Parts: sequence; structure tokens; C-alpha cells
Amino acid sequence: MTRYRIRARPTQPFAGERTQARPGRGLEFHELRGYAQGDEPRFIDWRAFARTGRLYTRRFQAEAPARFTFFLDGSPSMGLLGKQAFAERVFRLLVGLARPEGVFLWGKGRFRGQPAPVVEGPKALLSAPRPGGVTVLITDGLDELDWLRLLKRLRRVVLIQVMAPEELAPGFTEALLRDVETGGQLEVGPAEVRGYQEALEEHLLRLRTTARRLGSYALLRVGEPILPALLRQGVLEER
Repeated sequence: MTRYRIRARPTQPFAGERTQARPGRGLEFHELRGYAQGDEPRFIDWRAFARTGRLYTRRFQAEAPARFTFFLDGSPSMGLLGKQAFAERVFRLLVGLARPEGVFLWGKGRFRGQPAPVVEGPKALLSAPRPGGVTVLITDGLDELDWLRLLKRLRRVVLIQVMAPEELAPGFTEALLRDVETGGQLEVGPAEVRGYQEALEEHLLRLRTTARRLGSYALLRVGEPILPALLRQGVLEER
């Protein structure tokens, strides 16, 4: 497990966006500069020398330690269909991987061993000071709020969306539904189910696109193997 870490860099930067890299000894290329006495020979770019006849040294981006603040959604909708228990499994896996960099809980300070689901849900993030470092937000993403404003306010975010298979592909065409967040009821038929699925796909696309421009994103289905899904979707990378 310690071979993996949470990816803190955007997986899908905004078009034309430049990352603000600091030169140092990391893995990502930063720039070429003219050779100076004392530069290590192994960093000389011999291809550049062949093209120009001048010596250049390759410089790399220094990796600054990340600090992770975890926000675990504890709103009513998370209590349905096994989402809360599954989200806590995801939380514990990611906390274990993030420990070397530093783990904090939103509103609680340094992590002391127990998750602390936030009953108010992600809307609490809109009225509180922005957490430092990278925010790891574990939620079903179903609260009625301005999600794009919320994600952009966090600036650096890892969004883990936990949903039940039944929410992604309802197995009914007619039903009387009750909203656990508002208490309202809604009678639905085939047209409403199709409308729900279309709206959900659009919502998931917006969340995925925005989160990947600010950090990374994964959609996890309750019950699926967690580690392979996070690796496949780019939330985790090898150290």
C-alpha cells in the first residue's frame, strides 16, 4: 500500500494553463538552462548539445510535501444504500496513504484515528474558511448546492464521489420517491426516470471535469474494489 500516494496535481489542467513549478530535484521536467560549472554531468541534455553545440542542464520540478484535509460527508443521503459505510472504508484507505504527507480532518485538526462525518454535508464548506493544502472530499455529490462554486473555492481538491449502483441505474420505471434531504415526495414514471438519468449524467460530467482541472476525481460504486478503482481513475499514483 505504501507504494501509492494521492495525486495532488491536476489530472486535466485548464486549456493553456501553466503549473507554477519550482526548480529542484523532483521527477517532472521544469526547464533547460545553460550549463554552469558544478552542474552534475548526468543532468546534461546531450540531445540539445547535438542540436546547438552548447551545453544545457535539465532542471526538474521540486515536489513540495502535500497537506491533506479530509471532509467526509455525513448528510442524510449518505445513510442510504450502504454509502456511509463504504465511504468510511474509502476514507481509511486514503488516510493511510496520506499519513506521510500529513492528515487533517475538516474542522477537527490533525487526524487522531477516527473519521468525523460532517452532518451538514458539503454545503458547510461554502461558509467556512478554505482548508489549507489539498481537500479530499468524499461525498455522494447529491446535495442541492452550487457544486462548481464549491469546488473552485477549494482550489485544490480530490473529489471522491460514492454512489450506489441503484442510483446510477435505477431498476424501476414507476415509483413514489421520498427525498431524505428535504422530506418531499415525488411520483415518477418512465419519463421522469429518463429525465433523472440524463440530468445525473450531466451532473457527473460537470463534477468530473471541474474536479480534474483542480486536482483529481473518482466515481466509486458501493461494493466495488476500492484500490483498483482509484488507480484506474487517476486519484492514486506510484510514489
